[in-house]
Amino acid sequence: MIPIKNLLLLLLCTPLVGFAGSLTERQDVQDFAELVKRQHGLEKAYVLQALAQAEVKAGILESISRPVERTLVWHQYRDIFIQADRINAGKHFLQSNRATLLRSQQKFGVPAEITTAIIGVETKFGAVMGKHRVLDALATLAFEYPKRARFFRKELQHFLLLCKEQGLNPVDPLGSYAGAMGYGQFMPSSYRHYAVDFDEDGQADIWNNPVDAIGSVANYLARHGWQENRTIGYELHLKEDQDAPSGQLNKALKPTVSTADLSTFGLLSRQTIDPATKLALFEFKTASEPLYWAGAKNFYVITRYNHSRLYAMAVLTLSEAIGGL
Repeated sequence: MIPIKNLLLLLLCTPLVGFAGSLTERQDVQDFAELVKRQHGLEKAYVLQALAQAEVKAGILESISRPVERTLVWHQYRDIFIQADRINAGKHFLQSNRATLLRSQQKFGVPAEITTAIIGVETKFGAVMGKHRVLDALATLAFEYPKRARFFRKELQHFLLLCKEQGLNPVDPLGSYAGAMGYGQFMPSSYRHYAVDFDEDGQADIWNNPVDAIGSVANYLARHGWQENRTIGYELHLKEDQDAPSGQLNKALKPTVSTADLSTFGLLSRQTIDPATKLALFEFKTASEPLYWAGAKNFYVITRYNHSRLYAMAVLTLSEAIGGL
């Protein structure tokens, strides 16, 4: 008899019954191929040939249903990414790619340690880029995950266009369970919009080329509004005998609170904050006292990479541990 644990693992790693090899027989898949042809001029036969090789995986649906950003509090999330081995690997990556990071910092205005930290959080500096076929991930989520089917069908379109543009076999690229790819875990739309050929060899390659990956991550942040030489955020503390303004914390990622409102909410900063700065207010749970934080525009820009305050704080914390050039 197969142990229950092993049986579950087998289920999550194999195609769902009835779907392997039959995806193109579905009307919604046929309609998708027709839409791609109409909107992008990609031959329907090419789309269907690719999707005929896709496998719908139960494990992908399981993973997308429980992202760690929604299940962990800050100190648990921090302990995943802020560890000695990742910090040391980050220092090594920064020094090994010093010239490229300096050039990206000068060109895009994004600090080298922030670019490095994002690559560190995303893939541990290229060590963990994902083992799912991107085709399987996107096809599974596009046609078997109704909650976000519209988003993943768009990404599947971009993936097929990317493969056609770069001469890739759609079954070859590997990535995360959500279809993110390369050192910086770009979704296909981000790859097509923000990946850059930073070493000027004629191709933007974020899977095998750390030079292109560095330039692409920095370009992504710059294009989303990174403000050069501006503070990312401010640690706050409560006024004496003041309760936390729970109704004002963790409301939104986008900074909309004025500095004048901080005192009204019973929050103070030991740093001087430009009165014109807009802030987003957060509470991060730790094993002891909570951490209160005011995120400025650059903190918000980091959340454009992953829409999570935990993610942005992990990037910032790792960048500080790694240090700059």
